[in-house]
Amino acid sequence: MTLVNTDFHAAAEAEFDAMVALRRAIHADPELGLHCTRTTQKLKASLDGLPLEIRDSKSTSGFVAILRGSRPGRTVLLRGDMDALPIHEETGLDFASQTAGKMHACGHDSHSAMLSAAARIMSAQQASLEGTIVFMFQPGEEGHHGARFMIEDGLLDDPAPDAAFALHIWPTIKGGQVTSRPGALLASTDALNATIRGRGGHAAMPYQAVDPIPVACEAVGALQQWIARRVPFFDAAVISITQINAGTAYNIIPETVELKGTLRTLSDQRRDAGRAAFEHIVKGVAATHGCSAEVRVDHGYPATRNDPRAVAMVEALSADLFGEGTFEEMPSPIMGGEDFAYVLQRVPGCMAFLGVAPHSDSAPEDRPSLHHPRMTLEEEWLSRGVALHCAFATRFLARGWE
Repeated sequence: MTLVNTDFHAAAEAEFDAMVALRRAIHADPELGLHCTRTTQKLKASLDGLPLEIRDSKSTSGFVAILRGSRPGRTVLLRGDMDALPIHEETGLDFASQTAGKMHACGHDSHSAMLSAAARIMSAQQASLEGTIVFMFQPGEEGHHGARFMIEDGLLDDPAPDAAFALHIWPTIKGGQVTSRPGALLASTDALNATIRGRGGHAAMPYQAVDPIPVACEAVGALQQWIARRVPFFDAAVISITQINAGTAYNIIPETVELKGTLRTLSDQRRDAGRAAFEHIVKGVAATHGCSAEVRVDHGYPATRNDPRAVAMVEALSADLFGEGTFEEMPSPIMGGEDFAYVLQRVPGCMAFLGVAPHSDSAPEDRPSLHHPRMTLEEEWLSRGVALHCAFATRFLARGWE
């Protein structure tokens, strides 16, 4: 017989020490991008001896570990990412990053460690499983499209998942709290680039030049005007210009100004409109002042959209595993992005957040958040993540979306 939901928490607690040791080993040795080879080696070593079929990604260091039950049935995918960020760690932890300028500031060390623990627990239940679990260990989430590359490598084709689940820790949410929402959870993430070209000259004689700096400033303001007056509040968009680069000296009007930023949206319609508006506004403002503009939009992740059935399942499982009130529906989406969106474009499922706020006198929301050099988490709550992975897989294999 299969484990009932309440057994998964005990099984996760039994794996706690090994999971924490793996998480800390990954944390101390962070890697960036699509090729996290040392991290992959650590994860594969943690799975050694289990009845898993390992398939490697051709274009990344990612891999899937496939657990086939004793009888055929549905297939469910569980995902954990493994890459770090280009941030210099300032936590002072005993197991802090040993590589300057690299840090697990987004919790991917815990994601992959939780998934490894779930794989060990579910492997022990192979004889009673009806169906297949695909454990997806993925690099390159932080802007490198790792999930898309693994999909293009065919790692989600055979067996093709019928449902998918991912869990993301959140250090400013109360420890142990699980949260998500149906529909749009996270935004698309496009990178904006523009070069406004004028005519350089002496700063003392601007009338003999065409100064692109005030033109660039006007374009930035016009983009915010578009957000404020042309974007409906019920279909949100965010444009943030985060870099303005120009000039070489205090007395020289530069020839060009470069603008860089990001466009975040929750729908394909608003995403297309935002891309078009960026090009139209920057080129239009530039032309008005006798400048030219070159514009490029680098397509990032699509919006992350949760299947309502999967969110309802996570809510029910959270209550069953951890008690009533441990799941809370998010009132609105977050305008950050996630490449698990590529998986959810193909497979119904959801991503949920797990609160891991450290014990402190300060409120959870006042703690250093994701992508912060002093971000830390309370490891005791990771057992809940392991249990939720196992429960989601078992519940879906047994009953589908019933």
